[in-house]
Amino acid sequence: MTVRTLYNKLVDAHKVCDLPGGDILVYVDFHIMNEYTSPQAFSGLETKGLKVWRPGAHLAVVDHVNATRKREGPDEASKLLISNLTKNCEKHDIALYGLGDPRQGIEHVVVPEQGLVAPGMLIACGDSHTTTYGAYGALGFGIGTSEVEHVLASQTLRYQRLKSMRVTVDGKTAPGVTAKDIIMQVIKTVGAGAANGYAVEFVGSTIHAQNMAGRMTICNMAVELGARAALIAADDVTHAACQGKAHSEHMDYDVATWKSDTDARFDHEVVINGADISPLVSWGTSPDQTLPIGSKLPSESDMPTPAAKQALARALGYMGLSEGQPLADIKIDRAFIGSCTNSRIEDLRSAAKILDGRKVAEGVTALIVPGSTATRIHAEAEGLDKIFVAAGFEWRPESGCSMCLAMNDDVAMDGERVASSTNRNFEGRQGRGARTHLMSPAMVAAAAIAGHITDVRDFADKGDT
Repeated sequence: MTVRTLYNKLVDAHKVCDLPGGDILVYVDFHIMNEYTSPQAFSGLETKGLKVWRPGAHLAVVDHVNATRKREGPDEASKLLISNLTKNCEKHDIALYGLGDPRQGIEHVVVPEQGLVAPGMLIACGDSHTTTYGAYGALGFGIGTSEVEHVLASQTLRYQRLKSMRVTVDGKTAPGVTAKDIIMQVIKTVGAGAANGYAVEFVGSTIHAQNMAGRMTICNMAVELGARAALIAADDVTHAACQGKAHSEHMDYDVATWKSDTDARFDHEVVINGADISPLVSWGTSPDQTLPIGSKLPSESDMPTPAAKQALARALGYMGLSEGQPLADIKIDRAFIGSCTNSRIEDLRSAAKILDGRKVAEGVTALIVPGSTATRIHAEAEGLDKIFVAAGFEWRPESGCSMCLAMNDDVAMDGERVASSTNRNFEGRQGRGARTHLMSPAMVAAAAIAGHITDVRDFADKGDT
């Protein structure tokens, strides 16, 4: 019997045929769309006179451009995108979780929440963070507009098999260290973009100690490594997470199948000691420009090459920071908890533990956007909204990507500094000139209270962080 990695098992299970040039044709079990990345694909179908081949294998959500304030409609451009998606879904009989639907929310929060992902699936979406579904032992990856059109018409995609990378994280993590810190440590170690051309499988005791929300955070941000796929082998945690959801009864899978064979070989290996990981904060404009809390920012003398020195100067210039400046001295203007990376109920609970009985610092604007309507309702049933509001956070009643990418009216102003639970700190990501510091939701809560970046472990008296 051929010894295979989990990645190759998934690809082989979905291979339709070989194609000229070494590519293959793969079958897509499930495809997700949003209002922002789908219009051109539907236009392409219309031009070619094509129909959607399997409408039931697709789901559309509204999440990128919609406003998250109650009773506040989107602007005209956003209304048009939402209207077009609604009309296209009605025409092609595709399920849509639109505004006002109790299932609406961020696509990568909604799909697991509704039980639409299971081990062994291949899932595609016009969004790079589709790697999230690897947490379930499924193969998820982002696709472009022409590929969206192709999968709508044929339920297949042209695909190039990737190389394999195994990232092993072993060891018990310290208090205050979360899944967000684990994946930020991986990105810091491997380098942003260093996994281009790879499917990354995460293994080790640290990884399998994570709950499903943590695993999704890890796989979600693996795309910042450049990985086109991120995977964690299915186990009992996976099986439990697939139960009791709206679509659970339709899923047929064997957890034991979806893991790498014992002797499977990988093209590249990375090993990290989980016990060495501290709560992390990004200081620059790339997700690998990250340091443990308590550190000082790097200096030119720390940089090994002229290119690295230049990158340092550019990042510090954009961020308005100085060489050698302590992270804990950096004041913030805004705190944001949300995004497909960290807006699940587990994320909200972790932040609420820090905020309970405390107040956001004067001068800090704090905002929380639950990842879905179901998550919001769940959080309100637990009284988490009251904790956030009492602390001084604005609790948004509608779900969406919000300030993660600033495509609605949730935008940081030029020069404003944001403690953010999101996935990217690129220049202009949260608004033109906005300065983003990535960290866990609990670290965002701690920064909001202190008014500056701080160590969440200083708030340990409020419970296990």
